[in-house]
Amino acid sequence: MLKAELLEIIANGENSGVEFKRDDIRPEQLAKEIVALANFQGGRVILGVEDDGSLSGLRQQNTQEWVLNVFRDKVYPQIIPFYEEIKIDGQNRVAVITIAPGISKPYMLKHNNREEVYIRMGDRSELASREQQLRLFESGGLLHVEVLPVAGTSLGVLDLDRLNYYLSTIIRDPEIPVTNAEWEERLQGLGLMASDGLGNTVCSIAGLLCFGINPRRYLRQAGLRIMAFSGVDKEYQAQLDVVLDAPLVGRWKNDSAGRKQLVDEGLIEKFAAAIEPFITQESSVIDENMRREKVWFYPWEAVREAVINAVVHRDWTRTVDIEVTNYADRLEVISPGKMQNSMTIYKMIAGQRSPRNPLIMEILRDYAYVDSRGMGVRTKIIPLMKKYNHVEPTFKATEDYLKTILSVKTGEIL
Repeated sequence: MLKAELLEIIANGENSGVEFKRDDIRPEQLAKEIVALANFQGGRVILGVEDDGSLSGLRQQNTQEWVLNVFRDKVYPQIIPFYEEIKIDGQNRVAVITIAPGISKPYMLKHNNREEVYIRMGDRSELASREQQLRLFESGGLLHVEVLPVAGTSLGVLDLDRLNYYLSTIIRDPEIPVTNAEWEERLQGLGLMASDGLGNTVCSIAGLLCFGINPRRYLRQAGLRIMAFSGVDKEYQAQLDVVLDAPLVGRWKNDSAGRKQLVDEGLIEKFAAAIEPFITQESSVIDENMRREKVWFYPWEAVREAVINAVVHRDWTRTVDIEVTNYADRLEVISPGKMQNSMTIYKMIAGQRSPRNPLIMEILRDYAYVDSRGMGVRTKIIPLMKKYNHVEPTFKATEDYLKTILSVKTGEIL
C-alpha cells in the first residue's frame, strides 16, 4: 500500500471495513475486530492510529510476530492475513492488517475457554445475534437451513397424494409407506421431516415448501408475491398485488396411457397463470387459422428460470417473500438474502454451481422444473434474453437480496 493511499484511508475515518487500534491493545481485542471483519466483507485493521485518526505509531518491537500469534491463538478457523508496515514520517510507522472476506464462516474469537462470534455493524464490532449466527453458518456451508424443523407442523400438513406420486413415480421407490409412523420414518430419511428436539416429528422447511398444503400458514416467507404496475415505477395503484401460497411442486397423476397429467397446480404453475396477462398481449395480426397469436414481452423460459432460481437459492432465514414485479419496461425478480458463501454475480454468470438449498434443488430437478445441469442463468436466461429481446439480463446483489432484471426490447415499452 502506498503512503498516500493509507493517509487517505485514515482521513476518511473508521467504517464497516476499516478499524483503527493502538498496538498496545489486548490480543482478544484485536481478535474481536479480525473476526468481525472476516464475518462481514473483509477489511483492514490499522495499528498505530487512534480512534480519532491521530497517529500514535507502533510501539512494540516485533509487531508482526505479535499479530500473527493473535491470528494463530485467538481466531478460529484460521485466517492468513496480509501484513505490512508503512512509515508515515521519520518517527511513526503503522501496521496495516488486511483481511479478506471469510469463506469458512462463522469466524470466532477464542478466549477464556469461550468461542464468541462477532460481526461488523457500521464502524463497530458487535456480538452476532442468534439469527445472524444462523446466517453465517448457512453462508459458510456448515448448515443447510432447508432441513431445519418448522414448529407447529406435523405429517397432517403435508399433501400425501403429492408425496405418494413423488415416491412411486418420480424416484420410483419400491416401498411406499402405509401407516403414519412409516411415513414419518421415510420422510425423516429424505430430510422432509425432522425432530423438533421436544419429542415431536415435524416438517422440515424443505418438506413444507415442496409438499405442504398451505406452507405460508406455518412459514410466512414461503409465499411468492407478484405485483404489476402500468408505469416504470411502483405506484399507489397496482394492476396486481397478490401473494401466492402453494407447494412448490404440482400434483400429478398418470393417465391410462401412462402420460403425466397435472391435477393440481403448484407454486410455479400458479405463478405462470397470474403473471401471464401482464407479460403478454395479443398480436394485431390474424393468422391463417383466424387466430391472434399471443406475443410475449420476455421469453417465458427465462422468466420461469429466474423465479425458480429465486426459490432454490433464497435465504430461508429471511422472513420476507420472493417478489416478482412487472413494470412497463422490465420484470424484476428479487430473491431474499445475500449470495451464499463466496458466490458472486461473475461466478454465477460463468456457470459456477453452489446451491444454497440442495435438497429443494434436487426435488425440483426430479420434477424437471430445474435444468439438470443447474446452470440456468448461463444456459437459459442470458442466451434467451439476448436472442429474444436483444438485451442481456441485469443482476444486482446486496447484503439483503439478489435482483434479476429482464428488460423489454428497446423501443417496445408499453
